[in-house]
Parts: sequence; structure tokens; C-alpha cells
Amino acid sequence: MTDDRSRWNEKYGDPEFELPEDPIPELEHWIETLPDGRALDVATGTGRNALYLAERGYDVEAVDVSDEALELARDRATKRGVDVDWIRTDLQEFECERGAYDVITVSFFAALEHLPELKEALAPGGVLVYEHHLRSADDVEIGPSSDRYRYRSNDLLRSCLDLTILHYEERVRTVTDGTAAVVTMLARNSSGGTQSYPDLTERRD
Repeated sequence: MTDDRSRWNEKYGDPEFELPEDPIPELEHWIETLPDGRALDVATGTGRNALYLAERGYDVEAVDVSDEALELARDRATKRGVDVDWIRTDLQEFECERGAYDVITVSFFAALEHLPELKEALAPGGVLVYEHHLRSADDVEIGPSSDRYRYRSNDLLRSCLDLTILHYEERVRTVTDGTAAVVTMLARNSSGGTQSYPDLTERRD
């Protein structure tokens, strides 16, 4: 964990490192379909998803390994007048409370091995919003230099088939100042029987 913390502290301490402020597009686009309540933002970085959720009334916990990132996130929270419980720890050491969260967000963090605990942390009807980099033959500009940290096609989907998949998409989109191959998923802690489904047909530009 110390190596990861040092590496990310160095990145977030670099004044030229891109620090996005807007939440991931899928979270912003479908926020009205998500249940209210308690939220967990995994690998929060400088808090773009956590701050967005807090501004919309969620009780938010945000986890990251980097001291530098969380310091920037706290500054942003102060400027925006919201409260977030910032937790400096590695996800391997974070004890997810079972059935506690109505929304869990993960953006650009390879966490397939942690999905069993994250899924158990969803409240009944809770929704997981996840976006991550994909391995791709396309000439994309943003993302990890090694495929080791990218998902293969359908990796995320196969890992969440015990949830109700509300939306799943693999595509190239603009991320900060370049293009990236990404997978996006919304999945709900429910299965079987007769369910209701949010209308996700209207797409953003």
C-alpha cells in the first residue's frame, strides 16, 4: 500500500496532472433514477463523484489511498459548502458495511477482485455505478499504459451477473483532454421476479 500511496501522491502533487471536476457522465445523466440515501465513492481521487453526490443530498463516504488527493478533495468540499467523510485507506483495508449503501460509485479503478465485498455493501435496491478503461484496438489517448490495468470486453459484466444490469456499454468517449475506451455499467442489487426499471433511453449528446 505504501508504494501505491507514494505513486498517487506524486501524481496528485504534480501541478500539471489533470484534475477533472465534473462527475462521470453516467452518474450525472442518471442521477434522478438512483435511490436516495447513503453513498460510497471508491478511489475518489479529488472527489468529483463524491462532491456531486453530496450536493444532491447523499450522506457520502469517499475512500482513497492518496493523502494529496484527499487534501485537494477537502479543499473543493470547503469551497462548495458540502460535507463528505473522506477516508484515507487502501480498498483492501477498508471494511465495507454490509447492506449499507444506496449508491456505490467506482470510476477508473481496477477493482474486480473487490466486487464481492462492494456488491455485499449495496443496500436492497442499491445501485453500483462503474466506469473503467478497456483494452482496445482503437487509437485512444487516455488510460493506463499497460493492459494489466484495463478490463477485457465483458469482464465487468460477467462479474456482476448476480445483480440486475440496468445499463451496460463499451465505447470510445472523450475523457478530460483525449479519447478513451471505456466500459460503463449501472447494476442494481435485485434479481428475479417482477421488477421496475428506470427509463434510460434518452442519451446525452
